[in-house]
Amino acid sequence: MELAFGAQDEAFRQEVRAFLAEKLPAELAERVRHGKTLGKAQTERWQAILSERGWLAPDWPKAYGGQEWTVTQRFIWDYEAGLANAPPVIAFGLKMLAPVLLKYGSEDQRRYWLPRMLNGQDWWCQGYSEPGAGSDLAGVKTTAVREGGEYVINGQKTWTSYAQHANMIFCLVRTDASGKKQDGISFILVDMDQPGVEVRPIITLDGEHEVNEVFFTNARAPVANLVGEENKGWTYAKYLLTYERTQMAMVGGSSASLELLREIAQTETKRGRPLAEDPYFAARLAKLEIELENLKTTTLRVVAASAAGGGPGPESSMLKVKGTEIRQEILSLTRRALGPYAVPYQRKVLEPGSNTEPVGPDYGVGVTASYLNARKLTIYGGSNEVQRNIITKAILKL
Repeated sequence: MELAFGAQDEAFRQEVRAFLAEKLPAELAERVRHGKTLGKAQTERWQAILSERGWLAPDWPKAYGGQEWTVTQRFIWDYEAGLANAPPVIAFGLKMLAPVLLKYGSEDQRRYWLPRMLNGQDWWCQGYSEPGAGSDLAGVKTTAVREGGEYVINGQKTWTSYAQHANMIFCLVRTDASGKKQDGISFILVDMDQPGVEVRPIITLDGEHEVNEVFFTNARAPVANLVGEENKGWTYAKYLLTYERTQMAMVGGSSASLELLREIAQTETKRGRPLAEDPYFAARLAKLEIELENLKTTTLRVVAASAAGGGPGPESSMLKVKGTEIRQEILSLTRRALGPYAVPYQRKVLEPGSNTEPVGPDYGVGVTASYLNARKLTIYGGSNEVQRNIITKAILKL
């Protein structure tokens, strides 16, 4: 179903579509469509194209290099970029840290850090989860002790996405252990290119090096890198997570993946007929299509509410739960549609610059890797079980 917008927003959507048709490199879109790996250089190439147009952080205020897009324009961009198989931007700095700095940071911090995000000078990662503090994020034990004009940081973070590329990390650290655990947390920006910071890879189920452990041993951060007030970091952390969870609806990307699934279902056969004509498969596909349409509607409702009243609220938890479950089901059904071609695990085919010939049709080479990688979706950003608790308490008031 085609989404309907007012005349002004529809004109904007046409502008977005024209830009993607002209500027999105075909080889990058092809890699995204087929679940192939994007290296750091390829990600930075797309981000540089967006930065040149002024669209890398378009919802920022114009005073800091943004376009002041409305919530609706932001949704249109995310939806159309997903449909076009555009590479995702690395969100940690641009979409997660930046809103925190804009709301809670000092003017000096905004003037220094935001331009460096736009020009690619800094690659950020997120230091939230720890071995004993995942869904219970307030249980962080990494400490930051003030010594003169610096904080001395000791502890461990885990599941740190793209830390192998990052030069900066924003961290939740414990600066006071005397009261409630939520009350003694601070939000600090830490340079990773220093003694005392060690990054160790975690190889995920799909064979990819995407996440890491990060160890701090007497690492240091200037007091000027404290965001907001000391011991008030829990407030900033919750604010950041609403932005992260809203992005997990993935309506555009899931729509593109569903279109690929439809193509596969028309191409692959069962008993000499297209798989799409198999009643059991067709029923599962129809259920997915209905759920995705419902998610689009719910997302638009949240967008409209945000446009009327500011930033995203607890409704972002609903988008996170349904968006991640739908994404997993699309990939599960795609694997089923591929049949025996889903069995070969073709890691080398997915890597940039690979000349390895795939086994089976090209549209199937990345499906198994994507399916395995997507097992994490219902866990990261706060597990879906935790999100249901948030929905129960904050929305249903139970």
